[in-house]
Amino acid sequence: MTVRTVVADDEPLARQRLVRLLEGEPGAELVAACGTGTEVVETVRRVRPDLIFLDVQMPGLDGFEALRALGNDAPRAIVFVTAFNAYALQAFEANALDYLLKPFDADRFHRAFERARERLRGPDPAVPDRLAQLLEKLSERHPPTERLVVRAEGRVYLVRTMDIDWIETASNYVRLHTGKTSHLLRESLSSLETRLDPARFLRIHRTTIVNMERLRELQPWFSGEFVAILQDGTRLKVSRGYREHVARWLGHTL
Repeated sequence: MTVRTVVADDEPLARQRLVRLLEGEPGAELVAACGTGTEVVETVRRVRPDLIFLDVQMPGLDGFEALRALGNDAPRAIVFVTAFNAYALQAFEANALDYLLKPFDADRFHRAFERARERLRGPDPAVPDRLAQLLEKLSERHPPTERLVVRAEGRVYLVRTMDIDWIETASNYVRLHTGKTSHLLRESLSSLETRLDPARFLRIHRTTIVNMERLRELQPWFSGEFVAILQDGTRLKVSRGYREHVARWLGHTL
């Protein structure tokens, strides 16, 4: 059988990887690739896929909000993609078939796709078993990284994450700002985000993560954007796409 599939992730590289993995699955047909929750809702209603690999954290509507907006139009098979184990139980409550915890390998993707294929062939009686497995995994989740290892000029530096003020992309690196010092770390922003404490660090822009304990105030800017002002006076743009993400973290409407 052909499984008509949509992939959705706001990070272009992560989205491209999902596409490549899907292309390696016999019987899979990619019908669309989306970068926002709003695009997911519009696309799913238009192309009516069998399966969607749906990123949880996306600007505008997140994965759960997109699914709620779809209602009965949601695909029969849903696999959530997330960087944080804390979202996994909510994924099952949303009737997800499975969830992929970033970073995942090709074998884990294949198993998720095969589960989707089985669901589409008929009723899926295995939900209680998967939920039990999920709860076991949640109990084993690793704590956030406390130190980052940075290599520069033949030296190895240990940077405590609690000392980081903010982080920005820098080509194939990320730049860690710690007071008046900065360090280059060869890692993608999305990958690093999965290792940071989500109670402390927040993505405010496609290119920026902030230690929210350093946040002093938010000022309205143009076109629905905000400026985040840190305690040392640093000014960082909060993009419109991440505005609701910041509002949920703060527990306050912006």
